[in-house]
Amino acid sequence: MSTGHQTRTRLALVVAGTAVALLAAACGGSSSGTTGTSGTSAAAAGQGASTGAVHTAKGTLGTILVDGRGMTIYQFAPDKPGRSTCYGSCATYWPPVMAPATLPASLPGVTGKLGTTTRKDGSSQLTVAGHPVYTYVGDSAPGQTKGQNLDDSGGLWTVLSAAGAPVTAGPAAAGGGY
Repeated sequence: MSTGHQTRTRLALVVAGTAVALLAAACGGSSSGTTGTSGTSAAAAGQGASTGAVHTAKGTLGTILVDGRGMTIYQFAPDKPGRSTCYGSCATYWPPVMAPATLPASLPGVTGKLGTTTRKDGSSQLTVAGHPVYTYVGDSAPGQTKGQNLDDSGGLWTVLSAAGAPVTAGPAAAGGGY
């Protein structure tokens, strides 16, 4: 085998190995990114597509919770304490915020108690003050709150305060999520 061929072979193996490692990392912490068909999201609390922890941001609705990418976090009124009812197409438009592998005792600015709930697929979704939390695909940039007061997927969606309480202020959102 020639030296040039060996070099190309080694380079191909390095590239292939890197691609496999990146794919494994992308699939590792979450099931499907922010718009998956399985109803899970990488948006979140310290892992996946949104690599920073949940924190607070100030905007037109006051101080609210946002994910690591600055995207607004919502709660779904039909959810039961500590249990999500948003699956299927609901979770496609309202991706759950997934819990980090190790749940921190607290996060800067977040005063609501952090917890987790197990989704039907076995993944762990973050809860704040008992509310399973989500982002909204209609928010295309940090600071947007297009899902605020939206009646969609069988219930009302509201932004969460730093304490994890629904923020009811703001106009009713126009139109459905899908």
